[in-house]
Amino acid sequence: MEQLVNTVTDTGFLIAVFAAISAAAVVFSLGASFMSGGTTVKQRIKRVALEREKMRAEEMARLRGNSGEQQRGSMRQAMSRSYMRNVVEKFSLQKAFVDEGTIEALARAGYRGQGPLTTYLFLRFATPIVLFLLAFGYLSLAVFADKPLYLNALYALMIGLVGAYLPVLILKNKTLKRQASVRRAWPDTLDLMLLCVESGMSVENAFRRVAKEIGAQSPELAEELTLTNAELAFLEDRTRAYDNLGKRTGIDNVKSVMTALIQADRYGTSVGQALRVMAEEGREQRMMEAEKKAASLPPKLTVPLIVFFLPVLFIVIISPAIIRVFANGGLGGG
Repeated sequence: MEQLVNTVTDTGFLIAVFAAISAAAVVFSLGASFMSGGTTVKQRIKRVALEREKMRAEEMARLRGNSGEQQRGSMRQAMSRSYMRNVVEKFSLQKAFVDEGTIEALARAGYRGQGPLTTYLFLRFATPIVLFLLAFGYLSLAVFADKPLYLNALYALMIGLVGAYLPVLILKNKTLKRQASVRRAWPDTLDLMLLCVESGMSVENAFRRVAKEIGAQSPELAEELTLTNAELAFLEDRTRAYDNLGKRTGIDNVKSVMTALIQADRYGTSVGQALRVMAEEGREQRMMEAEKKAASLPPKLTVPLIVFFLPVLFIVIISPAIIRVFANGGLGGG
């Protein structure tokens, strides 16, 4: 008993006990922190997954709502597209007119899906025939009624051949207008995306928020951003969504920004830094374009000034002298 008391009261024994207790406390604290940290990370991952599922459900509900609103319109268009589809399939127009860039060209103009492609192919086939018949009837009955029919048919054939490129020109005009709208609103879009990302939003939420804000300025760009947001929620590879946005718009500025986002997502760099650099470049480019237009204004005003301004100026200057001469009896008057 006395030996036990001496051992317990021994200084070395007490130091060893306290050291063991301290080591156990340190190990327990570190283990608890690691366990709580792992739990926190798991909770964050779970919240992100739930948020993504929520976004996906919202996008699906929105798309289903739009499809429900458009269902009556699509029902009315079903009959008109049925005979177009029959004509396209009967004459194999898809082999004759469709190449690798046709679908992308339609997408750049805002037409996606099989319906617009069928309409485009039908117009490529029917437009020259309709123009030939109309031109032949008009030339034969009104303009060149006294000319031979083969000559009128030749003129009408030329008009029909020119009309074969009419759908292509309309599609190109639609594409240019859509790209102009996207190009005007793109610098502001980059600024808004930069603000959203730096405030802590994810890329998906940033796209969704910016699409709502930019809709009043450019509905076309808002549509593209909404579609990209849906692709980010649906596609397994996020880089495909960025790449698809660049292909659908066909604008170099958009493609460069999407390339920067792809690199940031692939190599783990800062998305905010990439957006900040691209936003600065977009503002500088917009300023350069404004300076270029301002520099080209004086040469463009030269011809209108000569044609419209100088004659009026000469009339205003010379008219009082001419009136005074005629009031004094002409040049030979006293």
